[in-house]
Amino acid sequence: MKVKLLILGITLLLFSCGENSNLQNVYVRDIPELQGALNKAMPGDNIVMANGVWKDVPIIFFGKGTKEQPINLRAETPGKVFIEGESYLHLGGEHLIIDGLYFRNGYSPKNSIIRYMISEDSIAFNCRVTNTVIEDFTKPNRLTNDRWVEFYGKHNQLDHSYLSGKSNDGETVRVFFTGNEHINNHHQIVNNYFGPRPRKGGPRAETIRIGDSKTRVSPSFTNVSDNYFEACNGEVEIISDKTNFNTFKNNIFYKCEGSLVLRHGSYATVDANIFIGGDESDFYGGIRIVNTGHWITNNYFYKIKGKQFRSPLAIMNGIPMTPLNRYLQVSDVVVAYNTWIDCKSPWQIGVGQNLESADVLPPSEIRSAPPIRTIVANNIIYNTKIDETPVINHSTMEGVLFKNNIIDNASEDYSEYDVLQDGAIKMNKINEWLYAPADSENKIMEDVYTGYDFAKINHDIFGASRTEKNSIGAINQTATAEKFKIDKKKYGPKWFSTEKINIEPKILTASSAVGQLAEKISEAASGDIIELSDALYTLPSSLKIDKEITLRSKDSKNRAELVFTGMKDSVAFEMKPKGTIRLESLILKGEQSKYAFAPLKINMASAYNLYVENCVIEDFGYVLRAYKGSFADTINFKKTIIKNCQNGIELAAEDKGDYNAEMVSVDHCIFENVQSNIINFYRGGYDESTIGGFLSVTNSTFTDSGKNEKNDILIKTRGIINVTIKNNTFKNNPVELVALLWGEKNNHHLNNTLTNSGKIKVEEQQKLKILY
Repeated sequence: MKVKLLILGITLLLFSCGENSNLQNVYVRDIPELQGALNKAMPGDNIVMANGVWKDVPIIFFGKGTKEQPINLRAETPGKVFIEGESYLHLGGEHLIIDGLYFRNGYSPKNSIIRYMISEDSIAFNCRVTNTVIEDFTKPNRLTNDRWVEFYGKHNQLDHSYLSGKSNDGETVRVFFTGNEHINNHHQIVNNYFGPRPRKGGPRAETIRIGDSKTRVSPSFTNVSDNYFEACNGEVEIISDKTNFNTFKNNIFYKCEGSLVLRHGSYATVDANIFIGGDESDFYGGIRIVNTGHWITNNYFYKIKGKQFRSPLAIMNGIPMTPLNRYLQVSDVVVAYNTWIDCKSPWQIGVGQNLESADVLPPSEIRSAPPIRTIVANNIIYNTKIDETPVINHSTMEGVLFKNNIIDNASEDYSEYDVLQDGAIKMNKINEWLYAPADSENKIMEDVYTGYDFAKINHDIFGASRTEKNSIGAINQTATAEKFKIDKKKYGPKWFSTEKINIEPKILTASSAVGQLAEKISEAASGDIIELSDALYTLPSSLKIDKEITLRSKDSKNRAELVFTGMKDSVAFEMKPKGTIRLESLILKGEQSKYAFAPLKINMASAYNLYVENCVIEDFGYVLRAYKGSFADTINFKKTIIKNCQNGIELAAEDKGDYNAEMVSVDHCIFENVQSNIINFYRGGYDESTIGGFLSVTNSTFTDSGKNEKNDILIKTRGIINVTIKNNTFKNNPVELVALLWGEKNNHHLNNTLTNSGKIKVEEQQKLKILY
């Protein structure tokens, strides 16, 4: 018997070996070898791309593997196969795995970099991209729309990958629904690191978008869990959910200027996510709720200070009989067992209510339907400093049931709206951002509300059981909170480091010898400082700024003078993508046909930054001229004199809801004899979910300016949402208006002195072109 079993075992072993004898490990060194191997790939094959730079490589990968024997395309060494130039990866078929690629130094010539579909008859199912990096692989033109990763088909996965730096129009990751083969898809977006996405200056810059307005009734079952989002600041929506039955769980949002938005989708599960903000920005967002049937449970919010659409918790008003692409009334939503720590006005109900705009908007835009059949229960608001308005009611809260919610408002009683119970909560500070209630010292938290189906909330944010012992808030047991640490190695590829190395800047010295300043800028590393030691510098051509550079006078009391003598319509400082210039204690002179600062006219793939302090700028045609497609993250003029220029700061080249700069500030400056466009900051078109840019004009003086201003407005801010004009002096400016402000938005003026300069007018409602 033993002999027979031995013979049978050997036979099965030989059969198994014979069955797999055709499997291949194929090592490929160039594009023809790669495509040839892909064309011949069989289940179980392992195609290995050689280490090195692969440039201008279109990877069309179609194959039919099996669950047991997928077809693999992998890097020889993860992170050492660099995909550069005009390259992309499109998948079709079944059970394909891509592992360890690094996309950098280029962009896709297609509408996507990675797409789970080759064509409509070659869709990917059960395919996986893992251990892969896409870094700064962005289109040259900021306004060109694409997606980095496009999901089609069903049961596809993106995991343990790093995506960072998309600066052009379009989502980083998009799930598409273009037929029955794409719904009920159960895609997995898990364990990824979504690195910084810079501010774009307008809409259409989500990090993840699932569907669109036409898919609001489609089931998806996409799972977005266990991801790390860092500084995803592209727009107000980090995640835009536009289909049904999706899950968002165990994600960490670290200092992201946007929100997780349940925009058109319904029946979402939003559980155990952590939102970490801070004091350095008022734009960090939380969760915004639209539509029906969501369960928002066990989430933790720390120092989230966004307003309205970016509120820590924003429950929106809807539109009666809403069109597909607008706002469905919130209904049948549960918000339970969540915790807000030191957030600003954390609960905002009826966000978006805009009855005051009925005269300038069509009825299909009026959000007058408040939330109904919604429960907010067993939540904690805890503040170490008093918040005067922890709850803001923009409309009516009659359709919301508030049960067993506790507030500790720095020991200050809060009774407005009767939706929160005052109570002293003993908190243990676990780390910089994590506070956990002390288990034995908070009897007030033991009285939990048990609503319909609440029993399914059987664990807290860190996995501790709620079955035997339960308490209010996201954290049910202190011990599990004390063990929790954010381990960034769980997110993205293990071989890729997200840690940034800080290098001490060098101080270089440039003399006035012709060409030496340009040479020093060229040889300097990003962050270096160049000091100007001589009194007079002649600049015969543009200085190209493609990194962070500080130029300053060696002696700040004796400012060096830079005279730009370039050709007509040329620019003294040409700002390139990712260029940052800081000018300190300098005099910059030009001629009326030339510009002091300007970005490139084309291919401004990324934002630039401009900081000018204690300088004089005079005799230019433009101080700053933006072009269509260019974008500045920050423009800051401080203690600077701008005089005898034809135009000042011109930021008006966009439409479709976009704008040319995010943060613009002018403080303690003097504008004298600037003939037009003193400040012209413009956002074209009405898109209420775009809540930028930001203009601050403070403590400055404007004299004898605006004489050639065609529309008779000195400071133009058409369509800009956030404007502050405060503590300024306007004297002898021959204009009708100093400014025309949008009162319904965040436009304000205070304590300005106007002499022979017209007036500041506030127009509560402005009629703009609707973009959708």
